[in-house]
Amino acid sequence: MESGLHIAHLVAGIIVLLLIAAATMAVTEKLRFPFTVALVLVGLALAALADSYPHTFGAFEELEISSGLILYVFLPTLVFESAFHLDARQLRRDLVPVLVLAVPGLLVSTFIIGGVVSLATPIPFPAALLLGAILSATDPVAVIALFKRLGAPRRLTVLVEGESLFNDATSIVLSRVLVGILVAGSVSTESVVNGVVDFVVVFVGGLVVGWLMALLTGYLLTLVEGHHPIEITLTTVLAYASFLVAEELLHVSGVMAAVAAALTFSGWGWIRVSPAVRAYLEHFWEYMAFIATALIFLMVGLKVELSSLLHILPLLLWVILGMLLSRLVVVFGLMPLVERLPGAQPVGFGYKAVIYWGGLRGAIALAIALSLPAFEYSETFTPLVMGAVLFTLLVPALSIDRLVHRLALDRPSLADRFARVEGNLLAKRRAQSRIPELMEGGLFSGSIARQLQLNSDREMLTIREELAQLRRAELNPNEERRLLYLRGFAEEQALFIDMFNKGHLSESSYLRLRQQVALNLDAVRFQDELDDIAFSEKRRTTLDRLRLRLLGRFSSLAGYLERLRIRQVAMDYEMAWGRYQSCGRVLERFDELVETESVSAQVASEVRDQYVSWYDGARDRLDQMAEQFPEFVADMQERLGQRLILLAEVEAIDEQLEHGTLPPGIAETLEHEMARQLRSLRGHEVKRLRVEPGELLRKVPFLREIPEAEFAGLAARMRSLTVAQGDDIITQGETGFSLYLIARGVVRVIRHDGGKSRQLATLMAGDFCGEMALLHQAPRSATVRAVTPCSLYELRRQDVLQAMHEYPAIRDALEKAARDRQVAQRDE
Repeated sequence: MESGLHIAHLVAGIIVLLLIAAATMAVTEKLRFPFTVALVLVGLALAALADSYPHTFGAFEELEISSGLILYVFLPTLVFESAFHLDARQLRRDLVPVLVLAVPGLLVSTFIIGGVVSLATPIPFPAALLLGAILSATDPVAVIALFKRLGAPRRLTVLVEGESLFNDATSIVLSRVLVGILVAGSVSTESVVNGVVDFVVVFVGGLVVGWLMALLTGYLLTLVEGHHPIEITLTTVLAYASFLVAEELLHVSGVMAAVAAALTFSGWGWIRVSPAVRAYLEHFWEYMAFIATALIFLMVGLKVELSSLLHILPLLLWVILGMLLSRLVVVFGLMPLVERLPGAQPVGFGYKAVIYWGGLRGAIALAIALSLPAFEYSETFTPLVMGAVLFTLLVPALSIDRLVHRLALDRPSLADRFARVEGNLLAKRRAQSRIPELMEGGLFSGSIARQLQLNSDREMLTIREELAQLRRAELNPNEERRLLYLRGFAEEQALFIDMFNKGHLSESSYLRLRQQVALNLDAVRFQDELDDIAFSEKRRTTLDRLRLRLLGRFSSLAGYLERLRIRQVAMDYEMAWGRYQSCGRVLERFDELVETESVSAQVASEVRDQYVSWYDGARDRLDQMAEQFPEFVADMQERLGQRLILLAEVEAIDEQLEHGTLPPGIAETLEHEMARQLRSLRGHEVKRLRVEPGELLRKVPFLREIPEAEFAGLAARMRSLTVAQGDDIITQGETGFSLYLIARGVVRVIRHDGGKSRQLATLMAGDFCGEMALLHQAPRSATVRAVTPCSLYELRRQDVLQAMHEYPAIRDALEKAARDRQVAQRDE
């Protein structure tokens, strides 16, 4: 009974804390005061009230803040939410400075804090190192919230938040290593080496565990698509399961597992979540992070004992000095060394200053301090860490907004300023278009409507003047081009998302299209000159080509290899289709985009011409594939038509449900069945691109002598191949084992001599290649490359030799063809 009463009191206390946190957030948003700092201050006030009025507020003292609560309840939520919303592309660009701050930077910080504390206080160096490791973990929750409010550059947010995510894990792992050394009571070479090995294993092992857990979750999501509660549950389980499996089962870094899981899921796994669930999950994780942040910082305030802090104030001052000195050395001493590396992105002084002053401490430091085993200084470390956390929340956190403003880092970029003004203009324009609707019923006052129209006209005139002034002051042709490309690429990106959600793009095609648009967006944002912008389809890697070539040597894998090639051709078609649609959308809305951006006619013409070029290229690609593979294109279009019909049916059912003419249960059943059919039609699971060999074989001169009775036997021995554009059918220098007959497509014969390439011939449907090396068992004399997607037939050496043995005329025709080709190549 007492246990149940205790749980009831605990639940009631948490409910009250959440209500207090909500009220605190409402007040801080009006006062523009840091939320987490306010939570700590409120916690201090509640603790004071509990001491003064124990009968009324004494229940707050029963709320315990423990290391287990922070590590296993709050931390997975905070880490997963932060990594999930982190800009992964910007993180990859700045991965070097982030890792320098998080790993070697934390090690340097640990030694500096430990050195200062051990020299200035009675705490010995090994224990001081442990304190340094604890206090080197940054917690930028307050700073990130400030950045969002001030509109600080995205790169600054990624640098600060990325450092925190990685150095949390580094701090936990390093603290464990140092605790082991302290418990052992001595430092030896063996213990140091073992510590380094453990550090690497735990750190990297956490990344691998998180990555694998995200892949597993993504696979499970494909099995339960459309079951929204299950999808939400799986994503929630991923955050905690990755942390627990890594931390407790495999004894590697749970923080790094949660980081890797979130980063992987936010990119690759996110597209496996139903569109209806995605928006909900965004808000869900924001709310989870709010709960964790609110409870942590309120409890910190509740548990800080000001009297104990005054007792250790001399020690605390040295600890704070060590923290400030170590941060200074890491940010202004270590980072400039990294910037000298080839390809490293420089970090400006203003960014460094904010990173230095924004290195707050928080939940991780408290969790490590509270979880320390009993040793000589464990009782001292807890108030020291509490005091250090309190200092960073009350001094840097309350002054960093002035620093950001003084360094002009809260000034939005030119593109963002234009977006704000243009967005306001579009909103006013939309609102003005609705005013006539007020008059349609005949009951609305005409004078009020006219006044609303006049007010709207004045507001729009003011906004246009602001836009014109901004354009005159800061917009040059290069910036005009940049803004227009940004809007165009954003339009394309939105269309790709819509096409994927409707099932018109497979997952692989969608990811590649999004990746290519992201590359172009990066080029527009970060390159000074925009002459090199081009939407070029990214070919498969050399490893993929080598894999296909190796698989081709094993006849038992012929079916699998053919499926791979068919999927590649299907992806090429989908990508061309996606580009055709997206460029068409941009061109359709181009005049509107030009009017919104107010760009010059010359820049508008230049960008339009580029989009027309991309549009024509995609259309030519589709026409080419329709000519080469009519059966395949027909199959793809049939699937597209079926999807459009199903989507129209879903819209009709939604309308009937909204109007009340269809019961909810029946509507849900119908939509579930339609969603299942849509999933079956997604992607490019198409028929084999098989062309019957009869027509082709009759076109080949050296096969015309085969009697009709034997013709079917030879055709049965031919193996159908599908080759993607750009693939090598034959590679110069390799030993030849096959003769290839071109059913559809265009190939080019290329010879490489002395580092130079020469085009020898172009072959099309009805031609053949590979006969010279096949006849003479010599290395291939040239490379044969597919210029378009091709459908081929392969005759292996043993089949050709048997046919030549049975029909001598075939040998004569082959040898004559080989001689003729050698003469033609010499003439070239």
